[in-house]
Amino acid sequence: MQKTSIRFFEDIPVRAVWDEESSKWWFCAADIAEALTKSKNPRSYWNKIKSRKNELSTICRQLKLKARDGKFYNTDVVDESGLNTVIALIPSKKSEVFAWWMKNMETSLDEKSKQKAYELFESGFIDNIEIGTAKGLQQIHAYIFGGLYDFAGQIRTVNIAKGGFSFAPALYLDGALAHIDKMSESTLEEIVNKYVEMNVAHPFMEGNGRSTRIWLDLILKKNLKKCVDWSLIDKKDYLAAMRESVTDPAKIYGLIKKALTDDIHNREIIMKGIDYSYYYETEE
Repeated sequence: MQKTSIRFFEDIPVRAVWDEESSKWWFCAADIAEALTKSKNPRSYWNKIKSRKNELSTICRQLKLKARDGKFYNTDVVDESGLNTVIALIPSKKSEVFAWWMKNMETSLDEKSKQKAYELFESGFIDNIEIGTAKGLQQIHAYIFGGLYDFAGQIRTVNIAKGGFSFAPALYLDGALAHIDKMSESTLEEIVNKYVEMNVAHPFMEGNGRSTRIWLDLILKKNLKKCVDWSLIDKKDYLAAMRESVTDPAKIYGLIKKALTDDIHNREIIMKGIDYSYYYETEE
């Protein structure tokens, strides 16, 4: 499953693909050209620029990207260090704005996802989510990351790790999710244990934490008539507790218990909860 994403510059999509070998994002050169010039034929425009500027050939490589016809083609891409060269060699009045935007692209992607998380509640679609199941988590993930990641809502088929910890192997993921579906949700302790197990499963390539915290709140609302006021949980405390939860869920249980509220229809708590949930995912 290829890990790709789309950033939107003035509604023009700039595709990016993650390369495991180099461990970094590579950005579609033709998309950059289109964003800077609004060319009607950005692929041809890019090829002409590249043929005239020899230095561009040295910073480009080719990776497969999905085109508008749904097929994958070898496409010229550049990494973050090559962006400035591309921007400098393509005449555009928007060069400075685009350069600033590209430097803040992760924030841009995150902000778009956060807006969709807001909309999940504001639109009422949240009421259609299947509660407490892997399918329900897929529905949440598909909604908030749809159009941003092409794997939105899709269970991963490759192994992933973070901070030296390997999540559930893809080979056994279906079985793990089926087990989680059947876990009891009668008490807070049972619900937190289910949440911890879903975190260990980590079923998506990206966006697990943000999706699963919404999933957790839905379970709490359904069974206990409560939700988490995430603004009451310190980021460092939360991350430390989640790391420890793999062997001992006591700390995350304690944090969640202290932050519970029965004000489950309070819009401010819900929206602030999304803000804090996204804040947990930002790097220091």
